[in-house]
Amino acid sequence: MDDNQFTALKIKDEDNVATLFCEAVALQVVQVRDRQGRVQPLTLLQDIPYGHKVAVAHIRKGKPVTKYGEQIGVATCDIRPGEHVHVHNIESTRGRGDWKEKGDGNEV
Repeated sequence: MDDNQFTALKIKDEDNVATLFCEAVALQVVQVRDRQGRVQPLTLLQDIPYGHKVAVAHIRKGKPVTKYGEQIGVATCDIRPGEHVHVHNIESTRGRGDWKEKGDGNEV
């Protein structure tokens, strides 16, 4: 494999998901590249559409889903590395009026 080729991108070290740059199918091995240029192979457990997220680490139910170094949601179930990460297994915490910052006295 050419070191410049990759099929998924992980932006920050703390990210537990990467974005796919191809349509991918279960059992396909994708190459996940990080910002430092390191490439890691990852076997997909499900079909995943182009532009969608794949878990690159185990994400336990109730734990943050992190992309671009930012929390984008919370896992609604355990998510294994190689699984599709989308609306079926995360709940967004962005732009929600019912989620308040801890410590502001308005927690739900």
